[in-house]
Formats: sequence, structure tokens, C-alpha cells
Amino acid sequence: MKHYSPTDYVNWLEEYKVRQKAGLEARKIVASFSKRFFSEHVPCNGFSDIENLEGPEIFFEDELVCILNMEGRKALTWKYYAKKILYYLRQQKILNNLKAFLQQPDDYESYLEGAVYIDQYCNPLSDISLKDIQAQIDSIVELVCKTLRGINSRHPSLAFKAGESSMIMEIELQSQVLDAMNYVLYDQLKFKGNRMDYYNALNLYMHQVLIRRTGIPISMSLLYLTIARQLGVPLEPVNFPSHFLLRWCQGAEGEGIDQSYQLLRDSLDLYLAMYPDQVQLLLLQARLYFHLGIWPEKVLDILQHIQTLDPGQHGAVGYLVQHTLEHIERKKEEVGVEVKLRSDEKHRDVCYSIGLIMKHKRYGYNCVIYGWDPTCMMGHEWIRNMNVHSLPHGHHQPFYNVLVEDGSCRYAAQENLEYNVEPQEISHPDVGRYFSEFTGTHYIPNAELEIRYPEDLEFVYETVQNIYSAKKENIVE
Repeated sequence: MKHYSPTDYVNWLEEYKVRQKAGLEARKIVASFSKRFFSEHVPCNGFSDIENLEGPEIFFEDELVCILNMEGRKALTWKYYAKKILYYLRQQKILNNLKAFLQQPDDYESYLEGAVYIDQYCNPLSDISLKDIQAQIDSIVELVCKTLRGINSRHPSLAFKAGESSMIMEIELQSQVLDAMNYVLYDQLKFKGNRMDYYNALNLYMHQVLIRRTGIPISMSLLYLTIARQLGVPLEPVNFPSHFLLRWCQGAEGEGIDQSYQLLRDSLDLYLAMYPDQVQLLLLQARLYFHLGIWPEKVLDILQHIQTLDPGQHGAVGYLVQHTLEHIERKKEEVGVEVKLRSDEKHRDVCYSIGLIMKHKRYGYNCVIYGWDPTCMMGHEWIRNMNVHSLPHGHHQPFYNVLVEDGSCRYAAQENLEYNVEPQEISHPDVGRYFSEFTGTHYIPNAELEIRYPEDLEFVYETVQNIYSAKKENIVE
């Protein structure tokens, strides 16, 4: 009811008809997405049907939310695409707001507002608003003022009203504000940098930084800058290689800030030309190239160099390798659907089928198979880097594409996999792209995946009967 004003007259019968029509249209579009986009990630122009919808968009979104709230283990493919469409609709609204924000005059500076738009864009299903985040920051400002009052009861910052943008010019008075801020943020509220889990995306989102009281340099600096400016202390952000810093202007008019990606890229290239083995800077360079979508082969070279220098970076490296390879594959021409038959003689060594819940013998992770090859299909460089030749059967054995419970996608050798005797749902964002339902013992492929592996389902049923039914009989005995 929050979309209706209590003072407006509403013809509820007409509203119901419009809502019903929007719901049917939403389901029709969701049902079409799997057939249209199974072989690739949904491109930007894939949402053109949605942009031309008639009627209130809120009704269309409401139907998508209803699909997402359907019974847990069923309609996984519908939920997968409903979520993507809902993301798109909400992100388009946020992008429009962000574009309007970026069109503001040069003297309009609200780093917090920009950060909140980014937070909303990355978390479109969460209830995040600038008003709520500002209210939380205002409560921190009140605590700082309380501490500041104990340092200097006549401090001019105490007289500032909400929304004012006055600046204090005396350095001593600025220093008193910063002392009070440091006490409240780091001693009283225990804010700190997240060194143990630096690459966790939650460290970037302002609503999560305020909840968890931890972040990384850019998010922590943004919070600190916002509070300082509300209390009259001029700070400026500095985009320094490998870190994001704040500059205390100490009463002087700040310098202009060049936020050009080209400047950052040039700085990194120059620094790494002199110090080529700086792992953190190499990782930053790989991330920059990846996000700019340039030179993916160079990204892979950088990541291989990082892995050689510091094997402990396997988490961040693995994530970027996976998505860079996907980017390269998407650029290749579509060569048609490849159908793989278990009955084919060349597939006689394939033991496992799509939809089965497996466990990795060496690393212990749980996963579900969504594809297989009769032998390793990766290039020689990948085979060498992954040390595949050290396996007893080397690369001349079936390899499986698996969705892993930690959210990654991996390519595992058959000899390294075994049945999971206690199957469980795999919490991976792409499960719905390939499967329509989790039965409790295995996943059922959706229509598009079944076209590619038409004989696998029969093998899955046979395997489930042999493995899990036998287990139940043993328990009964």
C-alpha cells in the first residue's frame, strides 16, 4: 500500500486488472529468457522487451518478487531470470539517479551520495537509502560533538546545524575535531580496517560498513571525510596507487583531483616497470584492466605472475581468472549447440552426470556438475599451470564443469571427484541458470541444459537409486 496516497481515489477493480495483466506479461518474459540466453549471459539489449512494457513498472516488479518468493527448491530457472530482470529494472532507475548526480555543477560535492548510489546499484534487492545512511552518520556526529564538548565547550562546530557546509579555518580547532572523531570512531565504536577479509565486497558498501564497523581504505575514508566535513574540517580524497587516502587541507583551499582511469593506469604501469614483483600493485593492475574490459590476455599473464610470486593470493587470482576466461569465451563466435551423448563411444569413460552433487577428494568442497568433457579441453598453458600432468591419469580423463558452494566455477578432473553421500543444496548464484529444481539428492537440469546432455538424466536417476537408496536401506537395517 505504500505506493498509494491515502488522499487519492483508486478504482481498485481497474488496478487489479492492470496488475493481473502486468503479472501475466512478467511471467511470459521470464519464461522466454532461458531459451534465449542459456548459452550466454544476458546482454544489455536482451532487456529491450522490458523497456517497452505498458502499465506501471511497480506491478511488473511485484510479480518478479512473487516468483522469487515461490517454494524454495522449485522453479530455480524462473527465479534465476526473475532475479536478473528485477536487478536490471532497479539498476536502471539507480543509473538514472547516478547520471543526474554526475551532471551536478563542479562545486556540488557529495561523496556519500555517490557511494550510496553505487551501494544501491550493487545491492538492488536491499532496502538502502541515502536518508537512512545519513541518519546513521548523523548519530555518529552527535557522539563526536559530545566528545568535542568535553575538549572545547565553545567549539564553533557545536553550533553547526544539520545540512550546513561551513568550514573552520583555524588549524587548532580542526585538530580538536579530528581528535574527537578518532576517539569516537576507533576507541568508542571500534571501527577498523578489515585486514583478515580485505577483498570481501561487503567492505565497499556503506550500509554494511556502518553495520559491521569495518571496511577498506576507500569506504573508511569516505565515512571519515563525510563526518569531518559536517563538522567543518576540510579533507580531500587522494587516489594513491594501492591505497585510497585522505589529505588534511589544514585551512588551505584544496587541489583539484584527477580521477581519470588513464592516470591510474599510467601510474601503475610506470611503478611496476621499476618494481615488477609488487604483488598488491600487480593485483590492482589486473583488476583495473579487467574492469575496463581491455586486453584480457594481458590480465591472465599478470594473474599467472601473481600466482607464481605469492600462491597465497589464489582466492583473488582464481576469481579474476574465472571471469576473464568467461569474458574471452563470450567474445568468440557462437558455433551452435553441442550435444553430448553418454552412449557415444568416445564418452565411454565419463562416470558422472550433470545434476549430481559431488565432493572434491583433495580440497573437500561440495559442488554440482553442470557440464563435462571426455578429456581436458583447456589449453596447454592452463594444464601446465594447474599441474594437471601430476595426476595419475593426467589430462586424458573426463573433466567436469562444477558450481562450487563458495560461489566459484571450477574445472575438475574425474579422479578428484566422488559422490557426496550427504547431498545438500549448493549455494551458487548460477544454479538457476542450469537447473530447475533441487530434489534433495540431485538437481534437475532445465530444458536448455537437457538439450545439451539429453541422456544424462537417465544416468542420474540410476545413480541416485544405487547410491542413496542403498544408503537408506543400510540405515534401516
